[in-house]
Amino acid sequence: MPDGSGHIPGHIPGHVPLHGQPTVSAWSDSLALRGVLRRHEPMSRHCSWRAGGTAELFFEPADREDLLAFLKAMPADLPLTFVGLGSNLLVRDGGLAGAVVLTTRALGGIRQEGDFFTVEAGVPCAKLARQVALAGRAGAEWFVGIPGTVGGALAMNAGAFGGETWESVMRVETVDRHGNTHLREPQAWQVGYRSVQGPQEEWFLACTFRFPSAAMPEVALAKGRDMLALRNESQPTGVASCGSVFRNPPGDHAGRLIEAAGLKGAREGGCHVSLKHANFIINDREASAADIERLILRVQAEVLTRFGVRLVPEVRIEGRPAVDGTGAPA
Repeated sequence: MPDGSGHIPGHIPGHVPLHGQPTVSAWSDSLALRGVLRRHEPMSRHCSWRAGGTAELFFEPADREDLLAFLKAMPADLPLTFVGLGSNLLVRDGGLAGAVVLTTRALGGIRQEGDFFTVEAGVPCAKLARQVALAGRAGAEWFVGIPGTVGGALAMNAGAFGGETWESVMRVETVDRHGNTHLREPQAWQVGYRSVQGPQEEWFLACTFRFPSAAMPEVALAKGRDMLALRNESQPTGVASCGSVFRNPPGDHAGRLIEAAGLKGAREGGCHVSLKHANFIINDREASAADIERLILRVQAEVLTRFGVRLVPEVRIEGRPAVDGTGAPA
């Protein structure tokens, strides 16, 4: 039956050929999937910048088992991208080849056993912060300042207010492109500032964190509220942005350098550098992904010229440029 959005669970309208393979229906229609598959899904609906091209194939699994069934049946050479809240992602206007998997519906569980919290990859970081504090545990308050999911936080070692994701990691569970799951210790990854390197072609399914008991649980709750208030005061919220665009260089802050270069308010097409915090780019006039990428490159070039510092983006930039300027897939 249709799901109310015009899409039929487990079915892709159109039966369009994919990368020279037999039609998608040749393998997808035989699956007992309970989630929703879509063709040419606009990624602007799934990225906080609200810009970018389409996903060739977009799958929203119903649950973990549905996700694993999809991966086990997926052609081995099909490109694969996992997306949570899309708060750290820019998809170029030509779109993403292959399959995009949305994690927020299928991987949204949190289970507590004493000081240990097993958290699935699609859980928003702010939800984790609240649940840990309500459970009388400490150490997760800073997660309230991260606009993405736990899976995204693990992938980049997200941090805020002096905390970092991997500080409390006890164990992680991953899945490979064949649908096989793996339990791994933190030592399997090399973790640095906004940098995580580990097993190739594996994506995070869940993580077990340790958050110790708080001496005064009400203090942890208040600390989280204070951090959220500070974030809202110092950063633009409620607008189309990806959060911080660049990593802070050693001993300095990207926002300070961008502001010192006179780039607050600088505009490319439909986007501009935030007047509130210079390390944010705001889509305020239906910007294309190309507009945003041009502004990122302009900021990098100007800061390098003025200060000799090469800013490194935190945001992932993926996909193909539009060949005709319209955002149509290449």
